[in-house]
Amino acid sequence: MARRKATTSKVDPSAFDQAGAKVFDNPLKTEIEDSYLEYAYSVIHSRALPDARDGLKPVHRRILYSMNEQGYRPTHAYVKSSRVVGDTMGKFHPHGDTAIYDAMVRLAQDFSMNAPLIDGHGNFGSPDDGPAASRYTEARMSSEAMLLVGELGEDTVDFRPNYDGSLQEPTVLPAAFPNLLVNGTSGIAVGMATNMIPHNLGEVVGAARWLITHPGATLDKLMEFVPGPDLPTGGALLGLDEVRKAYETGRGVVRMRAKVQIGLLEGSRGRQAITVTELPYGVGPEKVIEKITDEVNKSKRLTGIADVKDLTDRENGTRLVVECKVGVNPQALLADLYRLTPLEQSFGINNLVLVEGQPQTLGLKALLEVFLAHRYEVVTRRTRYRRRKREDRLHLVEGLLKALVDIDEVIRLIRGSENAQEAKDGLVSRFRLSEVQAAYILDTPLRRLTKFDKIELESEQERLRAEITELSKILDDESVLRKVVSAELAAVAKELAVPRRTSLIDGDLKEVLAASRPAGPLEVADDPCQVVLSATGLVARTAAESEEASEARRRNGRTKHDAVRALVHSTARGQVLLVTSRGRAFKTDVLPLPVLPEQSGTVSLSGGMAASELAPLEKGERVVGIAPLGEQAAESPGLALGTRSGVVKVCAPEWPVRSDEFEVITLKEGDEVVGATWLGDGTEGAVFVTSEASLLRYPVSLVRPQGLRGGGVAGVNVGGDAEVVFFDVVRTDDEAHGEPVVVTSTGSSVKVTPFAEFPAKGRATGGVRAHRFVKGESRLVLAWVGSRPAGATDRGAPVELPTVDPRRDGSGAPHPGPDVVGHLIERT
Repeated sequence: MARRKATTSKVDPSAFDQAGAKVFDNPLKTEIEDSYLEYAYSVIHSRALPDARDGLKPVHRRILYSMNEQGYRPTHAYVKSSRVVGDTMGKFHPHGDTAIYDAMVRLAQDFSMNAPLIDGHGNFGSPDDGPAASRYTEARMSSEAMLLVGELGEDTVDFRPNYDGSLQEPTVLPAAFPNLLVNGTSGIAVGMATNMIPHNLGEVVGAARWLITHPGATLDKLMEFVPGPDLPTGGALLGLDEVRKAYETGRGVVRMRAKVQIGLLEGSRGRQAITVTELPYGVGPEKVIEKITDEVNKSKRLTGIADVKDLTDRENGTRLVVECKVGVNPQALLADLYRLTPLEQSFGINNLVLVEGQPQTLGLKALLEVFLAHRYEVVTRRTRYRRRKREDRLHLVEGLLKALVDIDEVIRLIRGSENAQEAKDGLVSRFRLSEVQAAYILDTPLRRLTKFDKIELESEQERLRAEITELSKILDDESVLRKVVSAELAAVAKELAVPRRTSLIDGDLKEVLAASRPAGPLEVADDPCQVVLSATGLVARTAAESEEASEARRRNGRTKHDAVRALVHSTARGQVLLVTSRGRAFKTDVLPLPVLPEQSGTVSLSGGMAASELAPLEKGERVVGIAPLGEQAAESPGLALGTRSGVVKVCAPEWPVRSDEFEVITLKEGDEVVGATWLGDGTEGAVFVTSEASLLRYPVSLVRPQGLRGGGVAGVNVGGDAEVVFFDVVRTDDEAHGEPVVVTSTGSSVKVTPFAEFPAKGRATGGVRAHRFVKGESRLVLAWVGSRPAGATDRGAPVELPTVDPRRDGSGAPHPGPDVVGHLIERT
């Protein structure tokens, strides 16, 4: 914007005041227009808009220049911020101290800038709160700031008088990296505003270096280096189509979104929570909590939230926890949070900058070109300065060397002169020296004129000539100049580049937003489902569905669980009971359990949740069974349990209503539960297998149900140092799954035998032999009884079992070992 001279209306030449000065009659409208234009010009150039070359507004530039002049560099001790503000205001920026301190604070905030230019010490604020007063904080320049001012002493930029003409200040800083693109900026002028988004330093430097060697590079090629903005606070950026538009035209709107993690709430035993780990640029946790509170309590548009906690600290960073109510779909709630709170916000990009004093809106390539043109000029002026300094020094060295050729004559001439001027004139005429060389010789101490110094001077002469030659190449060859600028940018990137913080989501913004909205309702329907416990201790649920659909899936054989240890029926918003080897039981909500992914008709348990995440298990404790709660448990005799020492118990389903954790059996010291199974109608048979290869079966009806505190009764006789390796209840009339079999393993051999070969006996007896040991075998390590057997490794991978052996006391088929067959379970 060019400055407009004030215009005058008709002037009466004869109009004079009493002092004899001419008086101009100017209309009020014209006077106001002229004054407003002067004000607007001042705001645009002196306050609000950044220079495209160094990316700084005048106040920022003056702060850094003042600190550099005072020596407050990274190696200097911290000084009071009030001192910096006072120096800047008194010498270069005659405006309010509050405005200067506010500008200084932003330069120190790592959540506002990717490369902070001030190293702040103290409370410099947060996205929610302002900083402490300047008398309470301290500051010094950062290493990044030194890259902006480091070449000031080499005639790299122009200087101008300060506001009162007493000092000089730079019109622009040398700026060794693209500060404007890296740190962004914002400002409101008169009739215009700027709002520039930050970028990753390494990516911007990569694009600039490519543009150096490929001046005709397209925007798409540059976007291979700079795919999108990179915000100091991380988060995600949606809709890269808008980003490209902004890079092309200098204007655009991008959508910022917080990064979250959905999972179980710590210590809640099954409740879901949405944990926000990264927030949009310029958004703080308190602002989000305030908006959530308003939407929950006032507008009532946000439901399903039980509590919101801000656990943000310096050690763990941002951590905002939104607790979901029971029965709420966290994905649907998250969509509402994005829609109604600052967890998702827009950023309007407006790249309005000053180029040669004129406000212009520039795209990515144009911004890089302006910066590179500035760097070419800075490096050229720096090189001229360095060459001039070396030429001046070489001139002096050559004069000394001439004097050293006949040093005795030089000394006689100086001693014979009446004064210094006569000595100088004599040296100039006698040795053909310049006046500068002659004056330097006169000022040089005699101790510098030894033979050793002559060798040093000759070495310095050669070095200076070589350096002058190299510097001349930069000035004479533009390609060499470009290489120097590129190499210096590469060094900056190597020193300061950091990994990208912000994730980029490609595509059209409207399509991306539409695709991210979950189709399901906020409240999950209480449909029937199945809860599954795997042999490796993973817990999951099937997708909620009707009983008819579930039965159809079973008839069609579409559901296959290759590592199922236990399975109970429940509902999506119901609860189940997890039973552990220590005889403890924990109530767990079904809804938070991960839904098993279905692929090609097979449901994989690999996506299950570790039982330790649902219950506070002790060291060595594991979940050995699950049981339903509510209506599903109403008609059952209860829970059958078998222990390592041979105790059996049927625990009546009289669970405490107000307790989520309780004991289902009182165990003796050293004992543990090896099997826990939910009974159907009570007609099942209890089965024990001991490490001595004894199998005992009898009707479970022989075991009288007990309350929670009961310790059970003798289930099987265990002799010597033997122990129970398997306990379960088995049905022999289950036509859907076929006849049960017995699978036993010694580690070196595995045997599969029909269950019908083993006669039923009385409770608390010894049973019959199920596996004959051969040489080198002394005990069973694994056993299992049930229909449709499957073997699995400790990681749940299926293992092929041998064919059925009709011999009850056969020795079994060779097998690699127990680490291969880690579990023996039912295939359902």
